[in-house]
Amino acid sequence: MRRRPLLSLFASLLPVTLAHALSGPAQPAAAPGAEPALQVGYYEFPPYIYTDEGGAARGSGAELVRRLARQAGYRAEFRALPSARLYQALQDGSVQLWAGAPGKPELADSTLECEHVLGYVSLNLYRLASRPAPRLPQDLSGSRLILINGYSYWKAATQLLDDPTLKLELHRTSTHAAALQMLLRGRGDYLLDYQAPVEQAQREAGMPELAYEPISHLPVKLILSRRAGDAERLRRRFDLAYEQLRAAGVRLELN
Repeated sequence: MRRRPLLSLFASLLPVTLAHALSGPAQPAAAPGAEPALQVGYYEFPPYIYTDEGGAARGSGAELVRRLARQAGYRAEFRALPSARLYQALQDGSVQLWAGAPGKPELADSTLECEHVLGYVSLNLYRLASRPAPRLPQDLSGSRLILINGYSYWKAATQLLDDPTLKLELHRTSTHAAALQMLLRGRGDYLLDYQAPVEQAQREAGMPELAYEPISHLPVKLILSRRAGDAERLRRRFDLAYEQLRAAGVRLELN
């Protein structure tokens, strides 16, 4: 006699239970290691992100991207590329995610930027401490300027590099340590480089401090290829992942 009310109650609750399940998180539960892969591009930027001796991406930036990707339901697969090839890969979708400075004109039509800032990077013009501070841009006229291969620079720097009236003599090298050695040995007058890699190279080689002029202070965000499937949905998932981790007290910044 008591079975009929229980069956009726179960039947009445079933639609509510199904509705609740269907309205839950869009991210499906996945077994460890079963998350879909996301191709993440980067160029060498120690100590934030760099390739170790085993070929794996290391550094606080790599770990931050990995953690955000896991929270969003993905497995980050890293690819080291020079900047020009990285931008091309974002444009064609073979790289789906990059942690870099927003606002690159060549990427405006082919990428989406996530909301949250992960940190900042500083671009400086380095010189020997014995050299007086230059008045920019006029004192750069005819100077020998050292650059790092595979790097790109934002507007404040490219305006200097592209100014034909300055008649800059550009010298390129492959590593920050080599660039510092060139400057110390007088093979260039100035070095245009990012602060974090320069400071690490100085520490590792025991090099003296250099004087510098700040050129740019740039935010770092997650940048997604518009060809990465449902790019808008992917951006929402990464923004939500950041907010969930931050709410849980996780430190989310480059260091």
